[in-house]
Amino acid sequence: MLIAFNKPFNVLCQFTDRSQPPRATLAGFGLPGDVYPAGRLDYDSEGLLLLTDDGGLAHRLTDPRHKQDKTYWVQVEGVPAPDMLQALRDGVLLNDGPTLPARVQLLEAPPALWPRDPPVRFRKTVPDAWLAITLREGRNRQVRRMTAAVGLPTLRLVRAAMGAHALDGLQPGQWRVLQG
Repeated sequence: MLIAFNKPFNVLCQFTDRSQPPRATLAGFGLPGDVYPAGRLDYDSEGLLLLTDDGGLAHRLTDPRHKQDKTYWVQVEGVPAPDMLQALRDGVLLNDGPTLPARVQLLEAPPALWPRDPPVRFRKTVPDAWLAITLREGRNRQVRRMTAAVGLPTLRLVRAAMGAHALDGLQPGQWRVLQG
């Protein structure tokens, strides 16, 4: 079984949480009990999470050797200069080594997204922009670290697609079975 789930902001990518007070988890969304996340999406990130009951499929979806593209819509603080975008495209040196080159596009308009609760902070004097960033690796908080490394802190991060699978109209907390 393969499920596409639109993970809301501030939800853990697991079914239980032992922290106090407990945080929202996947258990609150009526997902089948025998599926597990194929990969992770940070607590403060939103968007597409694939879940499966097939360990081999989970491995193929998440292992960097299988070169599954992951596309993110990223709201950044500031206006990206051409050299910042090129640095992201070329690969950025992070504390755990250089990233692989990424596909990066400056979006002319924000993607059509649901409102976030709580909303992203807004400052009249600090502009923001939206990028589409596609990676083939998935290090811990990689997109946030990449944008920060070029001087563009991430304000909002939404995974739009993973391999051939996309959000396709799923609202936060909604899910659908892709294959049985």
